[in-house]
Amino acid sequence: MAKMAASVLEHGEDAFRKIFKLYKRRNPPPDFSDVIDFSKNLKNDMVFSVELNPSAVSETDACRAGLRPVRDWRAFGLKEHSGFIFISNPFLPGSQQHWVRQCLKTYPQKPNVCNLDMHMAPTETEDIWKKSADILRKKTQGKREPKTLLEKLRWVTLGYHYDWNSKTYSADHYTQFPPDLHSVSQEVAAACGFHGFSAEAGILNYYRADSSLGIHVDESELDHTRPLLSFSFGQAAVFLLGGTRREDPATPMFMQSGDIMVMSGPSRLLYHAVPCIVPAPTGQPLPACLQESQQGTDLHTDGLMQEVPLEDWELCSRYLHTSRVNMTVRQVLGDGQAFPTDTTSRESEGSPKDGQHEQQEQDLKAKKKRNSSGYDLDL
Repeated sequence: MAKMAASVLEHGEDAFRKIFKLYKRRNPPPDFSDVIDFSKNLKNDMVFSVELNPSAVSETDACRAGLRPVRDWRAFGLKEHSGFIFISNPFLPGSQQHWVRQCLKTYPQKPNVCNLDMHMAPTETEDIWKKSADILRKKTQGKREPKTLLEKLRWVTLGYHYDWNSKTYSADHYTQFPPDLHSVSQEVAAACGFHGFSAEAGILNYYRADSSLGIHVDESELDHTRPLLSFSFGQAAVFLLGGTRREDPATPMFMQSGDIMVMSGPSRLLYHAVPCIVPAPTGQPLPACLQESQQGTDLHTDGLMQEVPLEDWELCSRYLHTSRVNMTVRQVLGDGQAFPTDTTSRESEGSPKDGQHEQQEQDLKAKKKRNSSGYDLDL
């Protein structure tokens, strides 16, 4: 990897883009031997263990959020990326099912906003799960059939809703942030030393087998001293973490179901991307951690974690056979901060650093084209 990055710089090319294209390549498929796998016993000079604070989160509060006691978490850092923390699946058996169901069934519901709202009436996107469930259950593998709304879903915004056009948040575009996601985010942040973290905005990304997330920096939040939290569920993906410039090479790592990443301090404003979803091993359509039973845990004692009915989980698991969902959570405002009344300077920066799916970019173009031509474009 170092030799390849050096070669890129020598030819004056965007080093990050070169690595991004390498892992996005389909034919021939990329070599994943240089990708860091935090789920294994690591022998990598770049990786070191991170000591978290077990006393910051009680076992009761951790369990309430579907997490193991903090003392049992495996956390890592990267020597060249100060402030970056990778937590390898700290979830209790069966608790990931709750978060998957929330992402697919609950969070896309109104008044939250999704990509489908760009070219469909609110009544058409009112209950994406209900409109998709029966059709998706009857689909046969290998046969090309029209996509359901759930399969067309690319992003959902929560709390302060991100404006993909202006790349800003605003006080007048807000809905209540989900209490369960706020709670788990607060516990993870506290364990990593960020007490008082307030989850104010969330962006959920839905990745199909051919999806990717472009190179970007998450800088639209007004307070960058608070961490960005990223939760992954479903199929594995390659995550690239670069530097403060696009000329800096990127470090590749696997994000697997249940993994959490925390970007804080100097790493908070680093370039990053997801070039590809990793195909599931033959005969293993779902990661083992998503097949763990919820029985024998106290996940549902106070109502924060909901038990997932079998019929709901059958649909969720069918979706995840070829997909991945990701929740990123941010605190937008610092103590005493307020939204500016004039966002002109932020809108005219001219550098598309705050990333979005390639599909999101297509949606924006489709919306503009629809507005001028009078017809809708399918995803």
